[in-house]
Amino acid sequence: TYFYGRIHGNSIHHVSVNGSLYPSKTKSRRQRWEVKPSEMANNTLNPIRAIVDGMKLTPNPDKPMIALSIGDPTVFGNMPTDIAVLQAMKDAIDCQKYNGYAPSVGYLKSRQAVANFYTCPEAPLEAEDVILTSGCSQAIDLAISVLCNPGDNILVPCPGFSLYKTLAVSMGIEVKLYNLLPEKSWEVDLKHLESLIDERTSCLIVTNPSNPCGSVFSEEHLQKILKVASRHCIPILADEIYSNMVSTTTGCPSMASLSSDVPILSCGGLAKRWLVPGWRMGWILIHDRNDIFGSKIRQGLVKLSQRILGACSIIQGALESILNNTPQSFYNNTIHFLKTNSEICFSELCTVPGLNPIMPSGAMYLMVGIDMDRFPDFKSDVDFTERLVTEQSVFCLPASAFEYPNFFRIVVTVPEEMMVEACGRIKEFCERHYCSGSHDSNYLDQ
Repeated sequence: TYFYGRIHGNSIHHVSVNGSLYPSKTKSRRQRWEVKPSEMANNTLNPIRAIVDGMKLTPNPDKPMIALSIGDPTVFGNMPTDIAVLQAMKDAIDCQKYNGYAPSVGYLKSRQAVANFYTCPEAPLEAEDVILTSGCSQAIDLAISVLCNPGDNILVPCPGFSLYKTLAVSMGIEVKLYNLLPEKSWEVDLKHLESLIDERTSCLIVTNPSNPCGSVFSEEHLQKILKVASRHCIPILADEIYSNMVSTTTGCPSMASLSSDVPILSCGGLAKRWLVPGWRMGWILIHDRNDIFGSKIRQGLVKLSQRILGACSIIQGALESILNNTPQSFYNNTIHFLKTNSEICFSELCTVPGLNPIMPSGAMYLMVGIDMDRFPDFKSDVDFTERLVTEQSVFCLPASAFEYPNFFRIVVTVPEEMMVEACGRIKEFCERHYCSGSHDSNYLDQ
């Protein structure tokens, strides 16, 4: 006999079917436990971790370790954030207004503060153009997710920040690497970039200033990149986390301020310019052009932001004060320190046989080319940097982690005396292993 649920008043009474609450049906039963990680998990790989974890890093016990590998300006304690930034956080905590859930895209007041900070006549912004995120990394994640489908491809700089590939590959998105040219201060190889574009190209990533190169594109060069994107109707993801951290007198214009028709999602955050990477506060600035993104991309970003319910509410509460009250002297001091350290590192390593440092103009990195023909003791940049740790207790990140072999990256945020010491050790290491030939080759001539 079959009985069905009946509604009595406002309640539903569930009645058994053949003596059971649910209809019986034949189904197979698993014979043993077998819980496997998802394809997304299996396809998620951080190239830096993959390389570093495979290195044998045993420092020389007679020399203190100097790590020039970590892109965290707070590591050595010599670059604290400004007192105004700390006070803003204290005030946000003490007022107890920001202990609950914020809207997934962020508090309206906080979004307006970001819009006010970055708006300009060439690229105006309102609160509705800002999505607050859990760090710039999540901003990049959301931007790729909203623009790309599995089977699409994105254009990524080489060398470039490894997270782009980590995120894209895990989503089933192909990564096409376009070359940067060291002999031109890491400008984009525009012909190579354009040759990679096809009908499944859904996004062009431009990192300016650059990690790992420390380069800053000129306004003229940015215009040329925009022309390529415009010709092929490809939106740009502009990773501008290091915006305004530049030592050039010409500055670093945002891509959006130069774009007349290319829609841009600009990703940024507090991490680097305000020296608080652990606070995890980022944002996406939606610079639509000619309503190309329209409402659907905006709605897509809102939906995606709801996956983790937004950025930390406390830091959102402090955001307006941080942006409005951090003194210009703090920014200037940071840039001056990074420029001085970069100049020290560049001038010291310029004199080292077999090394070809490239002077940076921004961010907090310097790339150094290795003339591997002059170092026959080593098979690769990974081998070179591994032995540098073993013999001199100096750790530089091999650029193979950025898919750019025969270079290594130096982080220039260490105390000045530590930078001088590290450069001296690198020089000693290279002089020991350098093998001169009939002529000196240079990667710039290749």
